[in-house]
Amino acid sequence: MSEHTHEHTHPHTHSHEHTQAVANRLARAIGHLESVRGMVLDGRDCSEVLIQLAAVRSALASTSRIILKDHMEHCIVDAIEEHDQTAIEELERAIDQLLK
Repeated sequence: MSEHTHEHTHPHTHSHEHTQAVANRLARAIGHLESVRGMVLDGRDCSEVLIQLAAVRSALASTSRIILKDHMEHCIVDAIEEHDQTAIEELERAIDQLLK
């Protein structure tokens, strides 16, 4: 797994161990969504389309879990050590949006 580091507006450094795995999952989800689009354009059965959309949604949820876990294990741990309340507030806002 590759490690990717970048800076944000808050003072700690973000380190992501699963960057390539997440990028690969997103590429597969994009491909799957394009296939679903093709199904719609081809007039495929609505039930089949809905099942495939559920699979895309599940793939995105799984990817979100990986990103969230990685963020908590690295970025949030660093933020807590550095007393960076902003990073924790940003995570709370992101989770609220994710769960909508």
